[in-house]
Amino acid sequence: MEGLNLRPDGIYVDATTGGGGHSLRIAERLTSGRLICFDRDDDALSAAKARLAEHLSKVTFVKSNFEELKARLQELDVPQVDGILFDLGVSSYQLDNPERGFSYMQDAPLDMRMDRSQPYSAWNVINEEPEAELRRIISLYGEERFAGRIASAIVRRREQASIETTLELVDIIKSAMPAAARKEKQHPAKRTFQAIRIQVNGELSAVETAVQDSIDCLRPGGRVAVISFHSLEDRIVKHIFQNAARGCTCPKDFPVCVCGNKPKIKILTKSPIEASEEEQNDNPRARSAKLRVAEKL
Repeated sequence: MEGLNLRPDGIYVDATTGGGGHSLRIAERLTSGRLICFDRDDDALSAAKARLAEHLSKVTFVKSNFEELKARLQELDVPQVDGILFDLGVSSYQLDNPERGFSYMQDAPLDMRMDRSQPYSAWNVINEEPEAELRRIISLYGEERFAGRIASAIVRRREQASIETTLELVDIIKSAMPAAARKEKQHPAKRTFQAIRIQVNGELSAVETAVQDSIDCLRPGGRVAVISFHSLEDRIVKHIFQNAARGCTCPKDFPVCVCGNKPKIKILTKSPIEASEEEQNDNPRARSAKLRVAEKL
């Protein structure tokens, strides 16, 4: 909230509404201002509407992937806003709803779709992708060092019968990993589940488009705040911010600038802000969270 530098009469976007926790904190600070809440999950939007019941006169809900942020704001005749918040990845609302299949701790059908109207789910990834593609997904998006072994184990099991549930997949992942790896502090299935979720929802490409577009959607002095939980996401955000803050892209040996590019933003967080030890104890999911904030020039 401090990073967004909220004004009571400003226009703000929560690009990842989820259950509405951040949205509520923004709405509470608005008087004549407006909050626009994006999410592609119908269930999440319903939960957020209930949570923001006392503030609905100030809030507009939009069912959309944040990748379409710029186009949707234009449709609402809102060319520029005062602040945009991204809280990337799966929401606590989705994790805590066992039937959605995001959690490796509870049994559910293999789903993981943030938008349940889309046809491609975790079931399709696990049961239909070739072994080489599975290995690539798990290695790239999960940064899992045993990606090859896990992919092979999945393919062997699905040759006998299709893999249907999350705990069935967890057992396969565990069986493919060395005993020492299964005893590590992090749950053995965490990285693979993360990779499958990113693949199902096309998350990284959406992040790149949305964060880039968000800079264009800010009015001068407006701010964008991005919370990431994954090194790949954070790297994308960091590079977008650096490029937008640098401006000139001419080679260093050019005597004068010929590209004409000017800095668009000022980065307000030299290093990402991380959760304090106290916050991590209260909310273990905050352990990997990194917050970056920039201001439009």
